[in-house]
Amino acid sequence: MDQVKINLEEHEIPKQWYNLAADLPTPMLPPVLPDGTVLQPQMLEAVFPRNLIDQEMSRERWIDIPEEILDILYRWRPAPLRRAVYLERYLKTPARIYYKDESVSPSGSHKTNTSVAQAWYNKQFGIRRITTETGAGQWGTALSFACHLMGIECKVYMVRVSFDQKPMRKTLMNLWGAQCVASPSPDTHAGRAILKEMPDTPGSLGIAISEAIEDAVSDKSGRTRYALGSVLNHVLLHQTVIGLEAKKQLAKVGIKTPDIVIGCAGGGSNFAGLAFPFTQDKIHGAKIDIIPVESAACPKMTRGEFAYDYGDVAGMTPLLPMHTLGHKFVPLPVHAGGLRYHGMAPLVSQAVVEGLMRPYAANQVESFEAAITWARTEGFVIAPETSNAVACVIKEAVKARDEGKEKVILFNLSGHGLLDLHGYEKYLSGNLEASCAPDEEIRRSLAQIVRTPEAPLRRTGRW
Repeated sequence: MDQVKINLEEHEIPKQWYNLAADLPTPMLPPVLPDGTVLQPQMLEAVFPRNLIDQEMSRERWIDIPEEILDILYRWRPAPLRRAVYLERYLKTPARIYYKDESVSPSGSHKTNTSVAQAWYNKQFGIRRITTETGAGQWGTALSFACHLMGIECKVYMVRVSFDQKPMRKTLMNLWGAQCVASPSPDTHAGRAILKEMPDTPGSLGIAISEAIEDAVSDKSGRTRYALGSVLNHVLLHQTVIGLEAKKQLAKVGIKTPDIVIGCAGGGSNFAGLAFPFTQDKIHGAKIDIIPVESAACPKMTRGEFAYDYGDVAGMTPLLPMHTLGHKFVPLPVHAGGLRYHGMAPLVSQAVVEGLMRPYAANQVESFEAAITWARTEGFVIAPETSNAVACVIKEAVKARDEGKEKVILFNLSGHGLLDLHGYEKYLSGNLEASCAPDEEIRRSLAQIVRTPEAPLRRTGRW
């Protein structure tokens, strides 16, 4: 019998986070203000605590994980690495498929890896209240859990379409003491303006981010800060425990590096968490195909542009160098709410520009079809976001079968789908649409990007 579960002992948990910014062959462009001024750390102090700003700006390769954070991570980490032998048999593929199971965290996804870290650093800085946004609800749930542990008040602005589709996410947030409201909401100036212009909008992560940031910076006491669940460097940094653990686990079965690394990509955090440690290997000569899988409803890497753009609809963030569909783009209301973000993390974007990563877009029907295949072979019900990754995994495994090649495929199972059964029900009843972003909507949104300053495509040409 093939080894299905590969576990680590508690003492083998990574003691440091890995920072890809230290190794990118062409460093990413800096965030800037609308006048082109390079963002300085002190300019972020109304939004984030200084200790997290230091991580955001850091170019150190390794950053120590505080013992107090490790003590909380031990509740579910090290997370298991599993081999999908039953899917392999179903596909009749010579490929070996491994996956990092991040559904075992208290909130049911990878998001808890950074929510605990962010809440802890805010607590150390004396912050008493945190605001945030959430798409499908995974991040809001994870931050609610972490804030409860730290004794910090939490308010979550949840994208309206997911708020309506996934009411149990709100229940989980409330269970851990957080307040959750649908976004756009009447609670902020940004929310009221959007509701006046588009009263029936499904909402977007860009809108919810605007509301959460406005809420945080409006607190005159200075005891409120904002937390982001993806995109920014420090968030991706905290997630690298995933890939670092996976490297140790693969080594236990004699695998130095996989042939293919796959993860779904909304803002980039779970993908980066798995992929960045292997991207370091690729930079140093390893032959690895690294694939971020986005939703065809929000295809910023495959159909968007690399440009300076805002991270939110209201333009409250600095301009970030990233693949984007334009900050005013409102994606179709697909069930993979965590993938409905208009931009991609700058670190991931620069790695794509460099040629270190090869993006792929999966449509909603293709993804749910893959999720059903997964459930009927491996047995687990996965999140709609994860199903995009599984669609790509199946595609690559079938390709290996057709080519007769024995490949090692590694992917990140970013979360379970036990609160996403409404989407499965729609698929099974034949009422789910592929939901690909219309060309005209993309053109209209991209035309609104200011493109001042320009974001040149800088690459070494090695990949």
